[in-house]
Amino acid sequence: MWNTAVPWWELIVRAAIVYAFLLALLRITGKRQVGQLAPFDLVLLLVLSNAVQNSMNAGDNSLVGGLISAAALVGLNYLVGLATYRSKKLEAIVEGQPQVLIHNGKLFEEVMARAQLTHHELNAALRRAGCTSVDDVHTAILENNGAISVVAVRDKEGSANKDV
Repeated sequence: MWNTAVPWWELIVRAAIVYAFLLALLRITGKRQVGQLAPFDLVLLLVLSNAVQNSMNAGDNSLVGGLISAAALVGLNYLVGLATYRSKKLEAIVEGQPQVLIHNGKLFEEVMARAQLTHHELNAALRRAGCTSVDDVHTAILENNGAISVVAVRDKEGSANKDV
């Protein structure tokens, strides 16, 4: 229970490698995958965590080994958060950048395709913002977290619908 099968530093190195790999893998899969968890996304994350467990602990099932791995992951997450806070360039790499889906009623299909965003998902976001069609939209943006922000075209009185 208290004795580890591998040196403590190896557990930290293994956790760092797995963390970096998963961060890159999840970043490559896109905003929609991380920002909007569908049931199959949740299953993927659960199975993924089980798949990388042995690569992190090297077969060490000790209590100390698990605590070291957990502390390393939390520490790495804190450091990545701190680094992205301090560096806008690193923030863009790790978190991505917002993407314009609609501007002045013009829909950018290539952006939707890259984000694997369906027309049904976009139309649902537009309806939540009170827009019935793309023509009613001044700007729709796919945010870093997978949410879609919509700014409606201003009406004659100067007011606009907004959904964040």
